[in-house]
Amino acid sequence: MRKRTLWAGVAAAGAVVLAGAVVVPLVVGPPSAVSAAPGHTAPPATTSASPVPAVPHVDAAALAALPEAQYSAVIGGLMPFDRTVTSDTVFQLRADAPLFGAARTTPVARFAASDFLRQPTTVVGLERDGDWERVLTPARQQLPSAAGGSAAAQTSAWVPVALLREVSTPTSRVVISTKDQTVSIVSSDGAAVQRFRAGVGTADTPTPTGVTGYLEQRYVDPAQGTGDHPIQLTSLHSSAADEPYGGHDGGLIGLHWNATTSGAVSHGCVRLDAEAVAALNALPLGTLVTVE
Repeated sequence: MRKRTLWAGVAAAGAVVLAGAVVVPLVVGPPSAVSAAPGHTAPPATTSASPVPAVPHVDAAALAALPEAQYSAVIGGLMPFDRTVTSDTVFQLRADAPLFGAARTTPVARFAASDFLRQPTTVVGLERDGDWERVLTPARQQLPSAAGGSAAAQTSAWVPVALLREVSTPTSRVVISTKDQTVSIVSSDGAAVQRFRAGVGTADTPTPTGVTGYLEQRYVDPAQGTGDHPIQLTSLHSSAADEPYGGHDGGLIGLHWNATTSGAVSHGCVRLDAEAVAALNALPLGTLVTVE
């Protein structure tokens, strides 16, 4: 997606894009006991035998000074997340939240409670560890040009559980096959409910594979040639080119309408027909998107 047209489209829709964070007076310290979501626990393979780090104190001033982990940000302290998962829990933020890297000692970024459309930020949680939840972020850790030609398409970070409010558990997920050039909506038992033809990235600007992100937002922007079909923004980024679209959004991958819906034809985004876009538009934000 091109940032300049994204912003233009938002303005045309009457929304205001946040230039910075929504800073809410906040003190983060050891949270009160917060129970895990039913059935939502850390997988045994990722549970550490060492004590779980306590949640550090982060005052409002320190929080406001952190870079915002928005879709166009590059934040080195985030953790790469190049793997696939099949289940998640969706949250919203109670207030702006600090994000922590693997050590969980010093915050590296700020997750704003409102996104660029002034809507509650969608947060996808994957792993509970004591008073912490590991979440996917919409920002990137590195640009491909700084990573030897490839970079993680998805990042993650730890956030204090006390700042999360559970809102939904998606009952399906999206699976993109670059080999078959299809997009499938898959139910919780793994069955493909719907399957659509898709145009995917070229060899020079491929759609990143072997990774899971999520539907983070959607909007309409006819200026991008998508008509009145909502663009489905994912949290994934191009892993091979900094700005494959000629814009300034860090190579964000979107699923959107286009007249050409087959072949390796795009700059990394996934091209779909109107029926496919409508099916994706019916899914809740936070739905997982896996690219194979």
